[in-house]
Amino acid sequence: MSDSNQIRLVLETMFPDAHVELHHTNHFELLVSVVLSAQTTDISVNRVTPALFKAFPTPEQMMNAEIKAIESHIKTLGLFHNKAKHLKDLSRQLVERHQGIVPSDRASLEALSGVGRKTANVVLSNAFGIPALAVDTHVQRVSVRLGLANSKDDVLTIEQKLMDHFPEHTWTKLHHQLIFFGRYHCLAKQPKCEHCPLFELCIDPIKHQKRNL
Repeated sequence: MSDSNQIRLVLETMFPDAHVELHHTNHFELLVSVVLSAQTTDISVNRVTPALFKAFPTPEQMMNAEIKAIESHIKTLGLFHNKAKHLKDLSRQLVERHQGIVPSDRASLEALSGVGRKTANVVLSNAFGIPALAVDTHVQRVSVRLGLANSKDDVLTIEQKLMDHFPEHTWTKLHHQLIFFGRYHCLAKQPKCEHCPLFELCIDPIKHQKRNL
């Protein structure tokens, strides 16, 4: 069995129901939530979005809101000044360019304010079922530790390597499984090496320190 197949089987066993943890009820809410999640946790985003979406449930209402009104709902998040501006601008762009509908193609998504490749990948895969592998800090860390990528690789290189390692039909769920693995098991500072079913595949020096404790 190849390492990539072993990784897939283990992650499927550990996290068979892995899914996006940002709470949303439509494509617009998902897009906004992913933009807000930059450099903060999904838990933090989920705390602020119910009131935000109640106040501004559509792109039309978000684009017409005062910046300070948007900020008041997201001020507990990092970079909230910039994020509020992005939300107002991307809402206007959705209305002016796409009749208020979140587009389903990468180029149009990445042309929106505050939307980069990672955000586009999350929206494409979760909103439209288009296979994609978004590389966040968890995916990046796990990929390096499991030898799927190098520590000096940028996120685009890691994304390409993951796509080369795994079949396209697995990408959407695998993306969430890698996140869950990094978020709940292979933590940045205190990975659960002593209980890791992928321990032998790990190339991170920290595992040897744990083994010798």
